[in-house]
Amino acid sequence: MFEKIWARHVVTEGPGGHVLLYVGRHLLHEGATGALGRLAAEGRRVRRPDLTFATADHFLPTAPGAVATDPEIVGMVDGLARHTGAQGIVYFGVGDPRRGIVHVIGPEQGLTLPGTTLVCGDSHTATHGAFGALAFGIGSTEVEHVLATQTLWQTKPRALRVTVEGRLGLGVTAKDVILALIARIGAAGGVGHAIEYAGSTIRVMSMDERMTVCNMSIEAGARTGMVAPDETTFAWLEGRPFAPRGEAWARALADWTTVPSDPGARFDREVALAAGDVAPTVTWGTSPQDALPITGRVPDPAAAGDPARRASMARALAYMGLRPGTPLGEIAVDRVFIGSCTNSRLEDLRAAARVVRGRRAVVPAWVVPGSGLVKRAAEAEGLDRVFVEAGFEWREAGCSMCVGMNGETAREGERVASTSNRNFEGRQGKGARTHLVSPAMAAAAAVAGRFVDVRTLGG
Repeated sequence: MFEKIWARHVVTEGPGGHVLLYVGRHLLHEGATGALGRLAAEGRRVRRPDLTFATADHFLPTAPGAVATDPEIVGMVDGLARHTGAQGIVYFGVGDPRRGIVHVIGPEQGLTLPGTTLVCGDSHTATHGAFGALAFGIGSTEVEHVLATQTLWQTKPRALRVTVEGRLGLGVTAKDVILALIARIGAAGGVGHAIEYAGSTIRVMSMDERMTVCNMSIEAGARTGMVAPDETTFAWLEGRPFAPRGEAWARALADWTTVPSDPGARFDREVALAAGDVAPTVTWGTSPQDALPITGRVPDPAAAGDPARRASMARALAYMGLRPGTPLGEIAVDRVFIGSCTNSRLEDLRAAARVVRGRRAVVPAWVVPGSGLVKRAAEAEGLDRVFVEAGFEWREAGCSMCVGMNGETAREGERVASTSNRNFEGRQGKGARTHLVSPAMAAAAAVAGRFVDVRTLGG
């Protein structure tokens, strides 16, 4: 699948193994304002404004009724609106009910399509690979290059197939699958590769679940993650605002069915994971690879054979304020965050609501929908009332505490159960201690005040 999509988009070959790739979709957030500004200063037009789409998500506050007041943030958001308007780019901006996290609204609007190439100035662009797209994050200068030319110089990664077979157990989710994989192959296990997820476990996943898995491919060091498009993909896309319609839909379907890997296709590497071996998972350190089943204990660095790994584990435990041998189920939490481009879709909110219904949060807990449309859909189902009645804060759409660029951070020393994708030092605020979990596990932590096996709560 990766080879097919790559070959279809090669414009020309260059020196050193570089190829010029045509870009089928370019998504922007307010971090692209600088690139748009430089283009405008040079008097250049965006090459394909019809294939370029923008939203504001990273820097906007999500507290109900809150507005950005920091002059720099206001300037970025206003600049994005101004430049997209001048260039004729569709902008899901402030006040637009469709506005939200770029990796949520892209698929939601039908912008993410099988067989295409898609880029965005954000590392978690791999999310869109759930639709059988070749999607990856790019840097600021690359954003400017794509804006000006609708192409990008790239070197070809190798192909890694991750096969997950079997049925997931009660309380085990797509988030647990990807955390288990990263724990297995390491944060650098996918470096230089495009991952194709396959197997019976992946095939029965919903699109929301597939997006969660592909989203965190970057945390395994991979360039992207992909799932072959199938009837689940097509049914999800049909009727979306920017998806093909009528005869164009029929032609698109005929093309999309050719995207999956052919039987017998060979990969540079293969990794197998048994679904039955995956349990509700919690990270204990400062890398997504530092993950264990909730039934486990904080590991002892002394048991690590590699001196470098031993040192990194010791540093992580010192930062996290944890002692070796502590049962993960005894670690108390100070705050819960349910949101991010990893886990802020409707199915994620439903899973969390099932756990908290009839219970009360004993620590501060936020629920941040991934888009305005997700928020409205959740409210139509009464999920907002479930959360509010349980003592959770129901907030506006945005990246929020995942990246902490908008002042929405944890205090120093606070321990956060988070459905986001990264637990690096300072990711959610200076000195904040982040543990990555699924929405159901985060909800369980909120009502228990500690990490708890969600399977014991009936969630």
